[in-house]
Amino acid sequence: MQIIGPTRGGLEKINWKNAPFVASYNKFTIDACTWKNPYPACVSTTTQHWWDQYNAWHLSSKQKIDYAWVRRNFVVYNYCQDTLRNRYKPQECWLNPLD
Repeated sequence: MQIIGPTRGGLEKINWKNAPFVASYNKFTIDACTWKNPYPACVSTTTQHWWDQYNAWHLSSKQKIDYAWVRRNFVVYNYCQDTLRNRYKPQECWLNPLD
């Protein structure tokens, strides 16, 4: 597979007049923890919250099939596979969403 970058080899033009490119969020908080096999270290044993449930951090068989289809048909750039720009693979790139 050839990796052509976020501009699809120049097909997507960048308007540098809009630089710097900034993403921001208001009133955004996140509750997360480090993944420890076979589940997150902070998973609640009370299963009080939806994000503590098994289905919140695993894909079903159908979701795995759908995910693979989307990747094949729509993903034009994956920075996790871009060894030209990323000398070291970012930590999140080592996770496999299909596991």
